[in-house]
Amino acid sequence: MLIGEVARRSGVSARMLRHYESLGLVRPSGRTGSGYREYGAQDIRRIFHIESLRSLGLSLREIGRALDDPGFTPSALVGDLARQTRERIAAETELLTRLRRIDAADPAGWEDVLQVVALLQALGSQSADARQRAALSSAGGVPVPVEALAEAALSETDPHVAGALRWALSRSGDGAAALLAEGLADPATAVRVRAVRALAELSGDAPVAHLREALADRDPEVSGCAALALGTRGAAEAVPTLVEMVVAGRNDTDAADALSALASDTVTADHIAARIVDRLGHEATGAPARGRLTQALAGLTGETASRALGELARDEDPAVALTAAYLLRLRAAP
Repeated sequence: MLIGEVARRSGVSARMLRHYESLGLVRPSGRTGSGYREYGAQDIRRIFHIESLRSLGLSLREIGRALDDPGFTPSALVGDLARQTRERIAAETELLTRLRRIDAADPAGWEDVLQVVALLQALGSQSADARQRAALSSAGGVPVPVEALAEAALSETDPHVAGALRWALSRSGDGAAALLAEGLADPATAVRVRAVRALAELSGDAPVAHLREALADRDPEVSGCAALALGTRGAAEAVPTLVEMVVAGRNDTDAADALSALASDTVTADHIAARIVDRLGHEATGAPARGRLTQALAGLTGETASRALGELARDEDPAVALTAAYLLRLRAAP
């Protein structure tokens, strides 16, 4: 079979077949009387083998090794190809993400594009100062894309940079809450905590819904952060978690302040005080926890809190009794 016929049947151009021959990948079995290349069945099979291996991403040099080296084992090469493909996909995905974020910034010209690119690069910098400057620059003419800010906020470990990112997100519009909420499903506790802290600084109803979701988190640090944020927003469902934080001594001062802020009316104050009294009565509530719960009653108005303090002033634990008596005197002072 002459080269033209081989090209038609295989789909490989005559020019490429000659290139394969120049590299030694294909060697026509014979020549015609006129000196034309003549390909046999084995040659055609080898051409199809070459094309199959090319479809896997092998270079022509690697294909030559695969076909001619009797000791060649394909497993290592296939493994390398898989690794290279994963790396290439990751790089292309990163590029696509960057392009999408640049497009979301709606740049007016190339100068704006370059500024956004510089900001995105700065957010991924090893320098905390550079990351912080990039976050704070969102107040400038070219905003940092909110998706990039949210991603950075969920991964940032430096407290100063994290604060700047939360500030930037609070000014970024309505889309931030949904992006940050994705962090609530992360297996790492630290990421979920960052998500809650960033959500706590956003205004509107959307962050509150996500904070309520975080209130049920299995990790007490995450649920505690959510409870503190909800408490400052007047969400009564945070009360049980806040009381348990006082018991555990975990951010108990902040939890007590949040309980005090929630007790804005007599009914709510009595409800909170009743829960504290109930917790005081548990056998598992040790002396330090009872002391913290007694102090938490100081920020609550209403008869339930006053009555509880009166009973605690006669408590068998001297520290609890002294604290309660002192708080009663403060209540009685004009």
